[in-house]
Amino acid sequence: MQKIVNSIKVFFKEGNTRSVKAKKNILYSLFLKGISIVVGLAFVPLILNYLDAERYGIWLTLSSIVAWFSFFDIGLGNGLRNRFAEAIAINDKKLARTYISTTYAILGIIFLAILLLFFALNPFLNWQKILNTSIVGESELSLLALIVFTFFILRFFFKIIGTILVADQRPAINNSFGPIGNLLALIIIFILTKTTEGSLLNLAAVLSIIPVIILIIVTFFFFQGDYKEYRPSFEYIDFTKSKDLLNLGFKFFYFQLAGIIFFSTINFLIAQFENQEAVTAYNIAYKYLFIINMIYAIVLTPFWSAVTDAYTRKDFIWIKNSLKKLNVFSFFMSIILILLLFASPYVYNLWIGDKIKIPFSLSFIITLYLIQQLIIAPFSTFINGFGKLKLGLYVISIKLVFFLPLAFLLGNKYGAFGLVLSMLLIQLPSMLIEPIQVFKLVNQKATGIWDK
Repeated sequence: MQKIVNSIKVFFKEGNTRSVKAKKNILYSLFLKGISIVVGLAFVPLILNYLDAERYGIWLTLSSIVAWFSFFDIGLGNGLRNRFAEAIAINDKKLARTYISTTYAILGIIFLAILLLFFALNPFLNWQKILNTSIVGESELSLLALIVFTFFILRFFFKIIGTILVADQRPAINNSFGPIGNLLALIIIFILTKTTEGSLLNLAAVLSIIPVIILIIVTFFFFQGDYKEYRPSFEYIDFTKSKDLLNLGFKFFYFQLAGIIFFSTINFLIAQFENQEAVTAYNIAYKYLFIINMIYAIVLTPFWSAVTDAYTRKDFIWIKNSLKKLNVFSFFMSIILILLLFASPYVYNLWIGDKIKIPFSLSFIITLYLIQQLIIAPFSTFINGFGKLKLGLYVISIKLVFFLPLAFLLGNKYGAFGLVLSMLLIQLPSMLIEPIQVFKLVNQKATGIWDK
């Protein structure tokens, strides 16, 4: 037993500083994500008992619609992530603080304008028609949308502290915010189930407000402590630096916008082609199977900024070794995902009972799509870390042209199954192009568009 413990200690201490830091963050993040997964799974039967399948579907669909507005970040978050990591790598603290202050200023202006515009337009929106439901009154849906949208905007603004932590290769700390918020929300919702009748407004208030409160607290905590020297300040706002953030950030913004169209619209489309119960069925299946991809995302998170650091220092040996290990890991995680698929009927029965039926065909197509993402993920992460995004912009532009027609064709014919199939088909070009680009970059053979 002692030998095993010693081997584990050696594993987490061997390698260069970058690798050791990544390993420790992965270990801590896995522990935190384990808590988050358990809490997330507990949410589903609890909310289904508190509400019902259709009202739960309304919450999921509305949350997805509100998430569309994340594209107003215009890529600044990811631009800051790379630029802050670069500034830290060259030990330019003043530049790092300037990037942070400028990002807060720009996003503050943008989000305030969006919030005021939404307040003005919301009374005129027909939410019953938008959400394809009549079970909840129009006035309640309007208030529900106002609560969810307001706190989503606030959360998006205050989560900049998480971007800074990840850029500083401390993702484990950032990953702790979610589990803490989810656990607190779970406790409050459990109390609500015992003390109140089912209410979408109560659910929205709890799930929307708690994450914002936590982010505000940790923002002030870190800017008074570890990141005091990087604390945003009016005197460090330099809009000329916005060009550095936006040149790279706009490319990330384009990817974010595409991601919203590909992924965040699916609940809305399922609601239109089927109903809110189908939205609930899809989300339950996706939440269960996505566990593997969540774990893999934890492993990948430290590598983005680590790759940026390694690429800045021309440490290609570390980059190659890391990529090789991640590709092997992708294979093993895919095998586990297949096992989860075959266990899904039994898991659903134990988890939610007979409250809602989830077709095996839906779980099957979601599994194929998630395996595809496991294969692509390491290459996407490394390309993001390199900041070589121009080729990806062209590829994703082609995807955008074909996605919605394909989604409407397959979704109208096969419902949720067809929509997931459309997402799978549209990602096939990336399975070929992204590995080729990474190979060229790490072997210093990239030229032309491959190197931009």
